[in-house]
Amino acid sequence: MSFIVSLLVLSALIFFHELGHYFAARAMGVYIETFSIGFGRKIASFHKWGTEWKLALFPLGGYVKMKGQDDSDPSKKSYDIDSYNVKTPSQKIFILLAGPLANFVLAFFLYFIIALGGPNILSPVIGEVVKDSPAFVAGLETNDTIRSINGVEITTWKEMAEIIEKSEGSLNIELERAGYIHFITLMPKITQTTNMFNEVIEKKMIGIGSAGVSHKLELNPGETLSYATDQTIQASSLIFTGLKKLIVGEVPAKELGGVISIVKLTSDATDAGWMSVLFFAALISVNLGVLNLLPIPALDGGHIMFNLYELILRREVSEEIMIKLTIAGWVILFSLMGLGIYNDINRLIG
Repeated sequence: MSFIVSLLVLSALIFFHELGHYFAARAMGVYIETFSIGFGRKIASFHKWGTEWKLALFPLGGYVKMKGQDDSDPSKKSYDIDSYNVKTPSQKIFILLAGPLANFVLAFFLYFIIALGGPNILSPVIGEVVKDSPAFVAGLETNDTIRSINGVEITTWKEMAEIIEKSEGSLNIELERAGYIHFITLMPKITQTTNMFNEVIEKKMIGIGSAGVSHKLELNPGETLSYATDQTIQASSLIFTGLKKLIVGEVPAKELGGVISIVKLTSDATDAGWMSVLFFAALISVNLGVLNLLPIPALDGGHIMFNLYELILRREVSEEIMIKLTIAGWVILFSLMGLGIYNDINRLIG
């Protein structure tokens, strides 16, 4: 069941991405020949609004085939009035941006639904206390709840961690223990740790771990919109940062994940509950939006790059160069996919 949900979630995200291209192209007067979810042999299809809508054998991808636009053969062009080729570079860029934009809008909508349901967030309840750490020396204990730091009220673990990291000097901590309030003063210590990219970093810490206790956030309408906006921006920033670190070599290539990881993580999220599925789907939707903006030919970002060239220099990229770059783009794309799957298999074996 979890595997089926994983495929449905991925197919839905791809559908919305391609739907963005579809509506933008139709708005620009471009004829859509095919709208496909998946690649390979056709499983089912129907015709509506002059377009063939089909489901293909391998559902982990999709495409909108516009008249005059063919990634497999850039030399196949049409100059009819309803063709993609006759549109201005600005119109083409609008069509190309609509797919990734649809993913960002969908992510915002999913985060908004999560906010309406009251997202679960980690409470500032202490689990492990590291031996000989500032917290251990000061007498903090498991199941203590942090109420305030330096007079600032604490409601979430994230708030607490951020205040500790940015603090200057000692911390005056108000905590609750077994129904009683206690006041403790301690000095954070700069400690080596690893971040989400497995990089060794130094940050101010006091030596405590979370007890894993969570609570629901009660948000008003304004806070709900703010939550959805902040989460979409944070997810986008996280993925851009991860890509940058991967490209410059700060994160090893073995950390790259592929479709197996996505399916497995979606499956795990399904086991954890529907709220987790929505949260993970929003993150993957942002991921799809960001990845499709990469300037790799065969991706939206690559086509945008070609059209920016035409817009600025007032001439098209030569057909020969276009074909060579498109082939190179496919080689890069399939190499990255292959590396991701290879890493996934190694993780599963490990």
